Amino acid sequence: MGAQVRELRTLRFVHDASNVVLLGPPGVGKTHLAVALAETAIQAGQAAYFMTAHDLVTDLGRAYREGRLDRRLRIYLAPKVLIIDEMGYLPLDELGATIFFQLVSARYERGSIILTSNKSYGEWGSIFGDPIIATAILDRLLHHSTTVNIRGESYRLKERRKAGLIPLPEQHRDEAPAGAPNGRGKRA
Repeated sequence: MGAQVRELRTLRFVHDASNVVLLGPPGVGKTHLAVALAETAIQAGQAAYFMTAHDLVTDLGRAYREGRLDRRLRIYLAPKVLIIDEMGYLPLDELGATIFFQLVSARYERGSIILTSNKSYGEWGSIFGDPIIATAILDRLLHHSTTVNIRGESYRLKERRKAGLIPLPEQHRDEAPAGAPNGRGKRA
């Protein structure tokens, strides 16, 4: 993963209008990495815009209902880098999926998207409520892209585990440090 991140820091993906998809469980640093890449782009003179997937789709859905979707889409088409955080935490309705497809299609080969998700690509049909639209979105998003799979335990939970405030997961209980609670209220 280190080599991938070093390559992304060169911002070649921005110049090529390709995308970055950061996948992994909650708490492993996807948003932190997305913001760091956006900050690097801004320092290099590129415009960047950050929004959660839910807020983005809510905003565009409101614009659609008010008859100003095309004008509002321009806000999200303008920056060289659009960061869409937390894709998949909440499923999208049919309108949301369609509008998201329109956005990805409009940015295709014109501007970069950095997207974070805790869902694997195989689960995206459930995010969009339709495997066909999910496939169409993935087709455009992944055609020119880098996927970074981040594995590991949530940084937030790891600190609480070290402090003994929550038990270790089943598969790691035998790995508890000497003197640390083993998750069963006993010392290892």
